[in-house]
Amino acid sequence: MTPHIADRILKLKREKGAVILAHNYQRPEVQDIADIVGDSFELALKAKTLEPDIVVFCGVHFMAESCKILAPEKTVLLPAMDAGCPLADTITAEGLRRLKKEHPGIPVVTYINSTAAVKAESDYCCTSANAARVVNAIDSDTVIFAPDANLGSFVQQHTRKKLLLWDGHCIVHQRVLVEEILQIKAVHDNAPVIAHPECQPDVVGMADVVCSTSRMIPESKNAPGDTVIIVTEAGMLHPLKKAVPEKHFILASPKLICRNMKKITLNNVLEVLETGRNSIHVDPITAKQAMIPLSRMLSIGADMTAKL
Repeated sequence: MTPHIADRILKLKREKGAVILAHNYQRPEVQDIADIVGDSFELALKAKTLEPDIVVFCGVHFMAESCKILAPEKTVLLPAMDAGCPLADTITAEGLRRLKKEHPGIPVVTYINSTAAVKAESDYCCTSANAARVVNAIDSDTVIFAPDANLGSFVQQHTRKKLLLWDGHCIVHQRVLVEEILQIKAVHDNAPVIAHPECQPDVVGMADVVCSTSRMIPESKNAPGDTVIIVTEAGMLHPLKKAVPEKHFILASPKLICRNMKKITLNNVLEVLETGRNSIHVDPITAKQAMIPLSRMLSIGADMTAKL
């Protein structure tokens, strides 16, 4: 971290009455100046309850959109407007409408990693933590699940319903191969593997724990031994090391780096605080429609947000 820039950010944040939220995959120095670090939907929910009217959301575009939908009264600033998500980009509102026409009457569950326009075409939203629970709560034997096919495959193992999967993937989690994990296990045989459900099914199948990023901290604390193999984006190692310093964490692959998540720098954060640029706007009609599947997700279980 550059102390001078960090000090200016913290000073300006206090003067502007802003709050800085950072996703677990952000650069370590960005996480360190954030008020809260966590999962995307977890952060968006917290933003609604926080007092500051200005939210600097250090993540990718769909995350800032979700924050704006849930907290429309807030000014949501995204430090890097070109920080997108290739997974979210695999599906469009038009594409989802076509799929719904091919399967009339089948409810749609859309992963939170999607645009506001796609959420607006959905019946329910879900997170990686509650996807199976949301699917199982729906009164239908068949469910359309989009856009992450790997997460959908994981959910399929935890439901009797038939899932119609959109063929989308997180390009970062998709890169990890079983062989890479086996090479690490050859040296650290007893080290448990904690993987994100966006990984390929064979990787998920060999993991000891499959969970969302926020669950990785408590799961690591409870894991046996002093070494844990982590299969998710490299940025997650920073909060893990801070929260569980007694454990040694090994990243499953050097390919687990999301370029979009790394686009935000301290200079970007300082710039949006100084200028107020990069304010996120969601069309009111789209936001109203997108709020329906989000609200349905939240209504399925009052304790759901605690497991994000």
